[in-house]
Amino acid sequence: MPGEGTVRLRPPNNRVDERAVGWWRVQCLLTTLVPVAVLAVLGAFIEPARGWLLTAAGALAVLGLAGTAFFPSWWYRVHRWEVTDEAVYVRTGALWQEWRIAPMSRIQTVDTVRGPLEQAFRLATVTVTTASAKGAIRIEGLDHELAAELAEQLTRITQATQGDAT
Repeated sequence: MPGEGTVRLRPPNNRVDERAVGWWRVQCLLTTLVPVAVLAVLGAFIEPARGWLLTAAGALAVLGLAGTAFFPSWWYRVHRWEVTDEAVYVRTGALWQEWRIAPMSRIQTVDTVRGPLEQAFRLATVTVTTASAKGAIRIEGLDHELAAELAEQLTRITQATQGDAT
């Protein structure tokens, strides 16, 4: 039986913002568009390889569109996060799901990031850096105002938490 004050890995309660699905779809489309366009342009100009270059472009386009239709919705169902007075809980992934927990006493920095696409969708990412070899915990797809509030909340909690974060 866990002792008092023990932090346990458990499913986080909060979903990311619904707009994250659109943000992820645009990312998937852009990731697909660039190589498809390169293959198509090369196929248009390189006569001896035209057939296989255009076939590869078409296959990649089909796979990219299928992934764009499927994965963002799945990610939305899987990605979860939660902050308590004791820890930050995050679950991410698609095929390989990752569950992470960061006790407040281990948090070193809290950052918010808003790339151009995130800004367009009014989203932000909160990055919690810990004294862990695994690296920072990222909570992506949050409403930008919620992300700012979350960063402030984490700062307050970590300042009040005893420990050296190392």
